[in-house]
Amino acid sequence: MKKILIVTDAWSPQVNGVVTTLKTVIGHLRAQGHEIEVISPDMFKTVPLPIYPEIRLALFPKRKMARLIDAFSPDSVHIATEGPLGWAARAIFLKRGWRFTTSYHTKFPEYANESVGAPLRMGYAVVKKFHGKSAAMMVATKSLEDDLAARGFTNAVTWTRGVDTDLFNNNRKPALKLAKPVMVYVGRVSVEKNIEAFLELDLPGSKLVVGDGPQLNKLRAKYPHVIFTGAKFGEELAAHYRSGDIFVFPSKTDTFGLVMLEAMACGLPVAAYPVTGPLDVLAGSTAGKMSPDLSEAVEAALKADKAAARQHALKFSWEACSEIFLSNLIGR
Repeated sequence: MKKILIVTDAWSPQVNGVVTTLKTVIGHLRAQGHEIEVISPDMFKTVPLPIYPEIRLALFPKRKMARLIDAFSPDSVHIATEGPLGWAARAIFLKRGWRFTTSYHTKFPEYANESVGAPLRMGYAVVKKFHGKSAAMMVATKSLEDDLAARGFTNAVTWTRGVDTDLFNNNRKPALKLAKPVMVYVGRVSVEKNIEAFLELDLPGSKLVVGDGPQLNKLRAKYPHVIFTGAKFGEELAAHYRSGDIFVFPSKTDTFGLVMLEAMACGLPVAAYPVTGPLDVLAGSTAGKMSPDLSEAVEAALKADKAAARQHALKFSWEACSEIFLSNLIGR
């Protein structure tokens, strides 16, 4: 059994795919007998990220972090995020000559390029600086691994994701009864998710947005015909998925898109752009429809087989995800 240290800037009360993945994998590894220690922002003095106040940034964490690392004395160390804790851990491990692994969850260079015009080359230089000394840079899909290799990264390895197909199923009673067809989005309501590409579509039926985020009030006011429910969790979230006929995933910067698997497990075909994430998650499924024109993808998804969506989701398991993470770890 291993003693595994995970350093992450993304943790409760944040609700996103990174936190869901880490917590689920940690639960599986602990059940196997591994000892896991998590260093997270709640252990430090923090300030809110200005545009995302629910995200807390640790202040001057290096000294306390070094004490926490020494107290645990891990066999393997993993840095999950590129925030203040991630950079501090990286500096400590490099100074000590420890080998460590990292994970890359969001295409920050593309997001920064689209949102503020930052050059892609500059963004990837920062990403390469952070991950370049990692023994293994874990990414969610093979296409992202290949893309990074083409950009000069030599340490990317695939770490796929899983879905709870018992919680998310196609037998649950819907939470809402809305005018059909019902198109659902679940996730953070924030600019990097490109939600307005979905909300601007001129389509019949209803649009349902489930989630919280900095754009929620603005979009609620701008699109009064759209149903915004705020964040939902557990069985209530699953019932909101079941309220829809299809799932729409408008993001172009996510490296995976766990919500697509949750939706498909509930029997919802998916409409998305043909970009990293959907290209891998939806590959081989007749219920995953992709097009550069999102409205065309939506129209195709509305005609897709719901049973095929569920069957595709059954191919993904958290057990496999946890084993891949464990196999990617490297002793310090």
